[in-house]
Amino acid sequence: MSHPTFNTISMVGLGYIGLPTATLFASRRKKVIGVDVNQHAVDTINQGKIHIVEPELDMLVHAAVTEGYLRATTKPEPADAFLVAVPTPFTDGHKPDLSYIQAAAQGIAPVLKKGDLVVLESTSPVGATEQMADWLAAARPDLTFPQQAGEAADVQVAHCPERVLPGHVVRELVSNDRVIGGMTRKASDMAVTLYKTFVEGECIVTNARTAEMCKLTENSFRDVNIAFANELSMICDKLQINVWELIALANRHPRVNILQPGAGVGGHCIAVDPWFIVDTTPEEARIIRTAREVNDHKPEWVLGKVKAAIADALARKPGSTLADIKVACLGLAFKPDIDDLRESPAVEITQNIAKLGCQVLAVEPNIETLPAELNQGRAQLSSLEEALNNADLACILVKHRLFIEKKAEIAQHRRVLDIVGLQG
Repeated sequence: MSHPTFNTISMVGLGYIGLPTATLFASRRKKVIGVDVNQHAVDTINQGKIHIVEPELDMLVHAAVTEGYLRATTKPEPADAFLVAVPTPFTDGHKPDLSYIQAAAQGIAPVLKKGDLVVLESTSPVGATEQMADWLAAARPDLTFPQQAGEAADVQVAHCPERVLPGHVVRELVSNDRVIGGMTRKASDMAVTLYKTFVEGECIVTNARTAEMCKLTENSFRDVNIAFANELSMICDKLQINVWELIALANRHPRVNILQPGAGVGGHCIAVDPWFIVDTTPEEARIIRTAREVNDHKPEWVLGKVKAAIADALARKPGSTLADIKVACLGLAFKPDIDDLRESPAVEITQNIAKLGCQVLAVEPNIETLPAELNQGRAQLSSLEEALNNADLACILVKHRLFIEKKAEIAQHRRVLDIVGLQG
């Protein structure tokens, strides 16, 4: 089979995955048209700058834009391949929200032509790629799609989920293996050719449904293991056992590898994806559901510990009220050393502490302004030094490098609630 030529690639969605992916194609001298509904993101990228924090990405974007290989716009344009990397959140009741994928499909449909490839990269419930193909077919009855014409379809459709670590996205997009799930064998072959433009890892071919389920499975595996650690931390707290010491001891067993507990689980993947499995197969996904519930409960448990510490602080300051108490929340990101606050348990905890009526000094070294949900409350962005000097209680919510480096200073604070094992 002759390999298709992808001279122009359209990246729909220029967020934490879309922008690095678009930039890597551009760095291989492919013409890339980035599409995003966010005018600020489009304008920033066209200036050769980035609107997110990701190591190495700023230099690559600057080079790609300067050399004319990357351009951003709010309106889809014709291309040879379209990659869709838009959000897939869930609605109330943990139901998957595919409206962003539907909007992307309806956006690119008018500019599709015979011979094009459309790849859904968004982490999705099983069947979402087929649903996207149906939306495309409904919008373009003059073209055929895999569900209608199989290998002979005018436009081929595939699913290829990302599996990268924030803070290492550029390196991992290149080095990690990719699971390629075409709706047809031709779609898979076309997608392999496309990704091999920059992917040095192996491209493993399967069908679209298995590729969708593979990403959900990877994140559910992580979620279940984190839930075990988080549940263990709550058990140990009740039994007055140092969970960090316990885990270190248990992990000396050659076949035991317990993860580190934290404030909960955040981010756009692990905190969301398992619910897609639960929604599709509610009767069967019992452990997966329970793990989600354990991890979703952890911020509430942390808040209970904070309330107890605040009550203790009030007892030691006769005549004081909640409004007089200052709580330092160390870390807002969903994991260490990034600026990503999506689904962050630390943000949820900080927000709820502010709702108690305390003054909150939020320390997040990777952002310049507080998110809207915290700006409206009694929270202010603070330096670590200011927070430690003024707070009645220091609550460590994220294990940022800065906090590790300042571990000794934090330990000297009179009242520390360590949720992430900074002090061991």
